[in-house]
Amino acid sequence: MNVGIVGTGYVGLVTGACFAEMGMNVTCIDIDAKKIDRLKNGEIPIYEPGLKELVGKNSKKGRLHFATDLASVLDSLNVVFVAVGTPPGEDGSADLSHVLDVASQFGRNIKKYTLLVIKSTVPVGTSNKVRQRVEQELEARGSKVEFDVASNPEFLKEGAAIKDFMSPDRVVVGVSSDKARHIMEKIYKPFQMSNYRIIFMDIMSAEMTKYASNSMLATRISFMNEIARLCEITGADVQQVRAGMAADTRIGNKFLYPGCGYGGSCFPKDVKALIRTGAENGYKMKIISAVEEVNEDQKKVVFRKLKTALGDLKGKTIALWGLSFKPETDDMREAPSVVIATLLLEAGAAVKVYDPVAMDECRNRYLGDRVVYAKDIYDCVRDADAVALVTEWKEFRVPSWDAVHKAMKGNVVVDGRDIYTPSEVQSFGFDYYSIGR
Repeated sequence: MNVGIVGTGYVGLVTGACFAEMGMNVTCIDIDAKKIDRLKNGEIPIYEPGLKELVGKNSKKGRLHFATDLASVLDSLNVVFVAVGTPPGEDGSADLSHVLDVASQFGRNIKKYTLLVIKSTVPVGTSNKVRQRVEQELEARGSKVEFDVASNPEFLKEGAAIKDFMSPDRVVVGVSSDKARHIMEKIYKPFQMSNYRIIFMDIMSAEMTKYASNSMLATRISFMNEIARLCEITGADVQQVRAGMAADTRIGNKFLYPGCGYGGSCFPKDVKALIRTGAENGYKMKIISAVEEVNEDQKKVVFRKLKTALGDLKGKTIALWGLSFKPETDDMREAPSVVIATLLLEAGAAVKVYDPVAMDECRNRYLGDRVVYAKDIYDCVRDADAVALVTEWKEFRVPSWDAVHKAMKGNVVVDGRDIYTPSEVQSFGFDYYSIGR
């Protein structure tokens, strides 16, 4: 099976490396020549545990290749996966220009039956637009070449993407022909040793499944953050409430952790896109709109707690532990840390930050030289009036509170992820603030 992956971002590179690991001949294509050169030299443009080793191994084995032009390799491919970005516009709609550009290239150059699979996250109905674009290009050529379009949304968690791909809880595939279904069954057959389920459905339902799934998870997070707010007001403990809820098998314990809001490349974008899809079809997504509203406000909760603890923040030094939107990634898209740091800077505070992997990302794309970059967690808190945990990296979980207290000028700790035991932190002389307790 010869597979092409257009787009070497997070989804495309993980998909290509994992398919190659299963013995397929894979070519990853990207118009960014510098990125392709780096990949050929074994440099990985994103941080994902295990990905560098997997790419290197399969490149050396001759199963994973890289190219800058789809047309140059299309004749050798049986299937092409589209894994390009679909960034949100100002109105929340997904930008489909890159997806449709691939469809145009595909239509201009196919000479034999080839399956085009949309793996990018796209609104319902996009596959129809892709099919129309390919047909337009074929008509312009005066050619009649058989092809199919399928939908195969990704459900990868950053930080655990390889495990998720190799041992998925389900694979969703939308097809409109038996031929396309057969090809997708053949592609995913090597993964069936893990006893996962391939769920075949129509294409529009597959597109909707992606948005519905991520929006459901985002809903659970915002719901728990609302409960946490009410717990603080009434005097209840959200962690005890969460444990009582999670014991109900109908609810379970996944995504019930309160914190300072969700971020990343998926939840914010997909929630916005689902709201937009509803609006375009004359329906207001009331619950999902509230999910987004709660989350945007929740990103400010750490700042508000710091202000409550310290009063006027002008001239104060605040240490932030964690920059990425979640552990095990350097992704800072829509990260609460950016909102918190920006609000602190606007209030006149000095901000020191430390993150195990996202420091360069922060400096190059988000906060620049407006903040001070520390070498470790203890350097970060030196002479700080307060420290706030923003991302629950493992190295933040059991700090030496005695060393932290000695290094700090102040004694305020804001736990933005509720990972510490209040009594323990307080025993070292800290004023401790958390979410919903």
